[in-house]
Amino acid sequence: MSILEIWLLAVSLAIDCFTVSITSGIILHRIRWGIFLKMAFLFGLFQAAMPFLGWLGASRFNHLIETYDHWIAFALLAFLGIRMIREHFKDEEERSFDPTRMKVILTLAVATSIDALTVGISFAFTGFHTLSSLLYPLTAIGIASFVISLAGSLIGVFFGKRFNLRVEIFGGLVLIGIGVKILFEHLLANH
Repeated sequence: MSILEIWLLAVSLAIDCFTVSITSGIILHRIRWGIFLKMAFLFGLFQAAMPFLGWLGASRFNHLIETYDHWIAFALLAFLGIRMIREHFKDEEERSFDPTRMKVILTLAVATSIDALTVGISFAFTGFHTLSSLLYPLTAIGIASFVISLAGSLIGVFFGKRFNLRVEIFGGLVLIGIGVKILFEHLLANH
C-alpha cells in the first residue's frame, strides 16, 4: 500500500466516527473540550487497535470474525440508535442517552471500529507480515480518527447552537443507518 492509499483508508475508516461526533456535538450544544478530547482519543485508539487485533487473529480466527463482525456492529449501533430515538420522546429529566458518559463513548468507539477489525484481517493477507510494517498504517488510522472525530464534535456544536436542534431522532437514525450500511456492505461482499 502506498502512503496515499493508507491515508485514504484511514480517513474512510474515520467517517463513522465523524458522523457520531457531529451528532454528539449537536446534542451537547457547547464545546466541552474534556469530553471531545476523550471521545476523539478513544475513537482513535479503537480505530487503531481493531486492525491490529484483526491482523493478530487473522490466521487463527479469520472465519469466525468475518462471519459475525458485521452483525455485532449492526446490533451495537442499532441498540444505541433506538435508545437515542426513545430519548427524544422522554421528558428532559428522564433522559439517559448522554454522550458524556464513558459507557456510551466506549460503546460508540467499539461499534464504529468493528469494520476496522476486518481491515486488519486484510492487512495480514496483503503484505503486512510484521508488526513494524503495521506501525505506520495503525498510526495513520488512529491520528485520522482522532482529528476527524474532534472536528466532527466542533462542527456539531456549531450547528447545534446555530439552529437550536434537538437531534435525538436524527442521531438515532444516523447510528442505525451506519449499522445497516456495515451490515449490507458485508452481506453484499459475501454474495
